[in-house]
Amino acid sequence: MPVKAILLDIEGTTTPIDFVHKILFPFARKRVGDFVIDNFERLGPEIAQLKAEHTADRSYTGPFKEAAPDSISLYLKHLIDTDRKSTPLKAIQGRIWQAGYETGDLRSQIFDDVPKAFEKWKAAGKTIAIYSSGSVLAQQNLFQYTDHGDLTPFISGYFDTNIGGKREKTSYQRIGEELGRESGEILFVSDVVAELDAAKEAGMETSLSIRAGNAPITSDTIHQAIHSFAALQI
Repeated sequence: MPVKAILLDIEGTTTPIDFVHKILFPFARKRVGDFVIDNFERLGPEIAQLKAEHTADRSYTGPFKEAAPDSISLYLKHLIDTDRKSTPLKAIQGRIWQAGYETGDLRSQIFDDVPKAFEKWKAAGKTIAIYSSGSVLAQQNLFQYTDHGDLTPFISGYFDTNIGGKREKTSYQRIGEELGRESGEILFVSDVVAELDAAKEAGMETSLSIRAGNAPITSDTIHQAIHSFAALQI
């Protein structure tokens, strides 16, 4: 079945891991306290989600006081420090990063082969979509404010953990439905084998992204390994 859509992870696939961990995460951590204070009245849904997450969290020993911005900020910093794939955290980070992009304090880093591949795939009539644990807002800003210019015109869809976890088969089935494609018509590219396994189980084609700075692959895998999007045969 020919590939009609390319679904892409971000960290370690389109974007260096160091940009996320050494620039984006510290940027949000430094500003999260002020952000919670300034936006407290509008954070009701996120605070409710964080409260539920804290209740089930065995790694955090501090209290969670939903009426206290300082308590909420401390828990958010814990989630950042542990790289938790938390939906409310990602929503808040996305809004902090958006302000940074708009002021010019942030500029996202994209691997050099990515814009060329986007142009090629778009010209060939392929659908390009993104699936990341970062919020849809964060994804859109990351691809708008890049060191290669605005890449959002090439992208037709964005998916975050609101559609499901990245290691769950059903998430990829839902994405296929949203894109209006059969699973076998979609190629998913990620640097995480467990995510690729879930996508493969859902019937998608898969490729493993091997980039500078990515964690080493220590076990055998069934997924085609690539070091550049130029190596993808679509």
